[in-house]
Amino acid sequence: MSVWKKNEAEIDPPMTTSSTVASPTPAPRTDSKSRGLATIGPSIALRGDVTGEEDLIIEGRVEGKVVLKKNSVTIGRNGRVKADLFAKIITVEGEVEGDLSAHEEVIIRQSGKFRGNISAPRVTLDSGCRFQGSIDMEQALAQQAKEAKATEAKPAPKPSAEEKQTTLKPTMGASPQA
Repeated sequence: MSVWKKNEAEIDPPMTTSSTVASPTPAPRTDSKSRGLATIGPSIALRGDVTGEEDLIIEGRVEGKVVLKKNSVTIGRNGRVKADLFAKIITVEGEVEGDLSAHEEVIIRQSGKFRGNISAPRVTLDSGCRFQGSIDMEQALAQQAKEAKATEAKPAPKPSAEEKQTTLKPTMGASPQA
């Protein structure tokens, strides 16, 4: 074997034919950022409620209600939606008729056509988009403040029976330590 020539075993490793060789199974995903992205393709038409725990792109037709409160919904350029949408962030590039309620932001892109009411703390209307309806940013901000107060005002949990029993009490004759 020379310095410039590799051993044949290094070039072509032997193939294994064993049926016990398996690829590792990926661990289940638990955080919302890695849950993935769902797409309703251009040839798909849905009637009814759409719910889930992942971001959604709509390129087809949807009629009904779309509820993804902790995730983003994007209506693509080919998307045609007649529905009320509830999401963290809503982006409209296609056509939407219905009410939009976003926890963070609603964005209507230049190619977007929207008819309905928007409730969100932030709203972006790109130059050239088509919009008919109303925008309520105050109600969305008030709702967020109300939710923040509710989480702050939760009372501390009461101790369980076990926790009550483990409370230390001074015994007779012992002097309290400072």
